[in-house]
Amino acid sequence: MSGEKQHFLLSPSAAHRWMACTPSARLELEFDDTSGTAADEGTAAHALAEHKLRKALKMRSKKPISKYDCDEMDGYTDGYVAFILEQIAQAKLSCTDPLVLIEQKLDFSRYVKDGYGTGDFLLITDGTLHVVDFKYGQGVLVEAENNPQMKLYAIGALELFDGIYDISTVSMTIYQPRRENVSTHTVFKESLYQWAEEVLKPTAVIAFEGGGEYIPGEHCQFCRAAVKCRARAEAKLKLAAFEFALPPLLSDEEISEVLAAIGDLTSWANEIMAYATDAAVNHGKEWPGFKVVEGRSNRRYSDEEAVAEAAKAAGYRDIYKQSLITITEMERLMTKPKFNEILGRLIEKPPGKPTLVPLSDKRPAMNISNAKIDFTEE
Repeated sequence: MSGEKQHFLLSPSAAHRWMACTPSARLELEFDDTSGTAADEGTAAHALAEHKLRKALKMRSKKPISKYDCDEMDGYTDGYVAFILEQIAQAKLSCTDPLVLIEQKLDFSRYVKDGYGTGDFLLITDGTLHVVDFKYGQGVLVEAENNPQMKLYAIGALELFDGIYDISTVSMTIYQPRRENVSTHTVFKESLYQWAEEVLKPTAVIAFEGGGEYIPGEHCQFCRAAVKCRARAEAKLKLAAFEFALPPLLSDEEISEVLAAIGDLTSWANEIMAYATDAAVNHGKEWPGFKVVEGRSNRRYSDEEAVAEAAKAAGYRDIYKQSLITITEMERLMTKPKFNEILGRLIEKPPGKPTLVPLSDKRPAMNISNAKIDFTEE
């Protein structure tokens, strides 16, 4: 479950990292947990979603109270419950008595030492195991296809139920409402078992022992050791080999290499700056060649009500501006069906700005002539 805090070495939520960079799991133990507010907010959202789902299924549950409770979280968790109820209703069309499990403890320790996790929602129908994971985070779009965390949950579920139910396929779904993302990937159970034996098990042995090579990549993003990882730094600094030459002086291959690395390079540079600033401001660290100064800021009203009164008293009346709430807020206010009925014809989605992305991106390629016109207009 993405909202719970894992306390064992090879956690499902970090599987994409320790499977790609096996020494990272042990290395992270040397650093404090910096997950912070986002993780706590995710935990609160998961607890609320679980409570609402249990109540919707006529199960006993006590509503959790959190400082993160808000209308936004209410709306997103309501959407999750509606999605799950829809899956159950769909399952009942072909299966008279599907098995429904909420927050199911899963054990995949046959493949990963001390390997345990919690499945947000499991649904077993005739021949199919459904695994759903609720992702409240919005910083990274999460896909279900080739997602090692989802595979671990699926393997754990198969360990429990494959001998009891006649399961042939496994459907894995990521429900990520703040990104309007519902991603589903379905596989035959045999392919999962093959992956577990041939890929997961040997990789987990190496990771548990702290062996293998440091392999930097996109999986570094939430690694506790990312800022001080020498392998990652060396990978980023390879770009210095180009000596920051102007683009026309670089070969096509060099430009492609820079394009492939630039997103993670920017992220890494920002992390280094944040780490160095925190060390200087909060821990008195002095970095050679740098100093701490007061940053730029924008003016703001200290008391908006007092400002309004003072302006009105001076004879100024035209001091307010009015704007509509956002489309997302309006949709939540009306509910999606009502929103489409009332405002559907008044909503438009203009084409996005032409953007260069890797071939692995799932969006279809634009017509180049159209893209050229759009880019010129920009």
